[in-house]
Amino acid sequence: MKHIFSIMTVAAILAACGSSCNNSCRDYTQYVNPFIGTGGHGHTFPGAVVPHSMIQPSPDTRIDGWDACSGYHYSDTLLNGFTQNHLSGTGCADYGDFLIMPTVGVQEINPQADSLQNRAFASQFSHADETATPGYYSTFLKRYGIKAEITASKRAAIYRFTYPETADAGLILDVDYSIQNQHNTEMKVEILGDSAIRAYKQTRYWAFEQRLYMYARFSKPFTCSIVDDSITGKRGDTQRRLKALLKFPETAEGEQISVKIGISAVDAEGAEKNLVAEIPDWDFEEVRSAAKKEWNDYLSTIDVEADNDTDRSIFYTALYHAAISPNLFMDIDGRYLGMDLKIHKGDVAKPVYTIFSLWDTFRALHPLMTIINPEMNCDFITSLLSKYEQGGLLPMWELAGNYTATMTGYHAVSLIADALAKGQADFDLNLAYKAACRSAVYDTTGIRTPELVRRALVRESKHYKNTLGYIPWDKENESVAKGLEYAYDDWCIAQLAKAVGDTAGYNDFSAKGQAYKHYFDSNLRFMRGKDEKGAWHEPFNPRSSNHREDDYCEGTAWQWTWFVPHDVDGLISLMGGKEKFVEKLDSLFTADSALEGDLVSADISGLIGQYAHGNEPSHHIIHLYNYAGRPDRTQELIDRVMKEQYRADVDGLSGNEDCGQMSAWYILNSLGFYQVCPGSPIYSIGRPWFPKATIHLSNGKTITIKVNGFSKENKYIESVKLNGKLLTTPFFNHSDIADGAEFEYVMTNQPKKFM
Repeated sequence: MKHIFSIMTVAAILAACGSSCNNSCRDYTQYVNPFIGTGGHGHTFPGAVVPHSMIQPSPDTRIDGWDACSGYHYSDTLLNGFTQNHLSGTGCADYGDFLIMPTVGVQEINPQADSLQNRAFASQFSHADETATPGYYSTFLKRYGIKAEITASKRAAIYRFTYPETADAGLILDVDYSIQNQHNTEMKVEILGDSAIRAYKQTRYWAFEQRLYMYARFSKPFTCSIVDDSITGKRGDTQRRLKALLKFPETAEGEQISVKIGISAVDAEGAEKNLVAEIPDWDFEEVRSAAKKEWNDYLSTIDVEADNDTDRSIFYTALYHAAISPNLFMDIDGRYLGMDLKIHKGDVAKPVYTIFSLWDTFRALHPLMTIINPEMNCDFITSLLSKYEQGGLLPMWELAGNYTATMTGYHAVSLIADALAKGQADFDLNLAYKAACRSAVYDTTGIRTPELVRRALVRESKHYKNTLGYIPWDKENESVAKGLEYAYDDWCIAQLAKAVGDTAGYNDFSAKGQAYKHYFDSNLRFMRGKDEKGAWHEPFNPRSSNHREDDYCEGTAWQWTWFVPHDVDGLISLMGGKEKFVEKLDSLFTADSALEGDLVSADISGLIGQYAHGNEPSHHIIHLYNYAGRPDRTQELIDRVMKEQYRADVDGLSGNEDCGQMSAWYILNSLGFYQVCPGSPIYSIGRPWFPKATIHLSNGKTITIKVNGFSKENKYIESVKLNGKLLTTPFFNHSDIADGAEFEYVMTNQPKKFM
């Protein structure tokens, strides 16, 4: 793979900086391989972005199918062009707006059908000609003999196309293009003289009403013809088609034509302002250099010493993927599109964000942020609270100012409770508590979203969990998963109630946090569905999966039985004590990996027995051994996951990246710890993956992790000291590291009861 550099290369770089070198002169971007996760089912993209940016310009190679969620798949050989926004690692698709494709010769746009993966003007490309580093992407379009390069700022991108000598140079702007052929409800394009274009589109897909404006400037004048007609879809429907076909004056061999693009969800003026403010000139290399610096500033937050190139590449690529989203959603002038789909004016110092994949990211990404950038994490929470005020409810999965009603639970409350528990509640706590309580009730009034979305957003399951105490499987799908998640989320709300002094609320939500016990079958020792009369759902098969149509969510009873992060001791008690708990937990990892069912969920991946690391419900489970007195099992299983489930390869992720969650799990565990229960500021110790790591905190302090006796064979911990004190349990508190800390691990190749 590209971008994996040798220890000698790194040493040379450091030596060149001189003996006084600090992190500011180390090029961390060299260790990042943006192609990791672009194959298999990782669903990442290799395009040019900066951390948490509004714009994500990237190549698109396919239109339809599950593995088109990011628009790019490494197995493809045809490239449709470059669109301006993409989702990273999701299991659903959206975006892929305003595709541009430089051309030479006839601009073929036919045939076009929604059953085709590629446009008629698509070009062959080769990975041998392809380069991706943080903030930069390039490839060679064989059909046209054009080298394409991209770099970007927060809200704008600049493309540099190197043309051959030709009298027929051109470029296609495909406005009707989108990933998975979304329904275009409105489109328009306007030619501004001979050097600028602006366009607008509104689509209905995962985001029910996604709006985007584009403003583009060209370094060479053009002439343009507009294609505005219709085609017949595969269902016999009529679809509008809108494209701008540009032609440039004759180009010399190697002549470069640049295109600058700004986007905005507010209006065309906002897109233009964003572009002019961030990329005022035509200096491609200056923008590229600024993007590289921005990435280095971020990546240098964690400095790891690796004993091999592969681990270094996997780690820094994970850190890179953890900073793709949430995405900036505020224009340079402070305006943004609210959840009420109205324009609001905010404070550019407290920006609004979008793309909250909370079912995934509450588990590790946001806990990671509370360590490396708590200020930005509070901005995320403030964004969610503004969405509550404008839309009437905290989002479950928010996209471009839209409720998507995707997934289960109401995990925005987890972010809030975790920030509170760690002393980082830089937001209106009373408003947060009010918003959290609103999430826990069955009430659809005042929610500003289409009725179809509203019904999916607020399920009747909330009524049953608040009245009957559990969710009957015969009343709603995914009853067990929802019930377990609601119990955890209600426990989180109880922590907020306590903080604001609502004793009655604390008692009520604490009691609801115990609702997980309704689902536990003490005979089989699995979490199971019950009907409205309290009878177990029969027949029962713990490895059965019927995707989104059974009692679980993207999983089976094997994986979901362990989701009681807020009361592990209570779960241990239900299992019959620590010995029986460990016995049951061991069986999870040794069970037959076969899955059964009418429609087995593709998300159940990365299997070790029935443990599924490729999907989020399993991510805390390995650390449960620590609660039962078997930290050696936690250590050896983390070691196994590190060796088997993360690779420096295009198919290097065992499941969807899911907006940084898969990567955040790796980052935290490679440092030697993980947070099982966000909302409780306790970290569980695992197995450090590097001989030394240093986390540079935003308050200027550092967390240093030193590992004595480090080797890949020495996967067990003999002892751990934190700030000079020997730990007697495999846990520590966030307060122990908030103002800096020093860990000293001693490793061995034999299991030790070190605590």
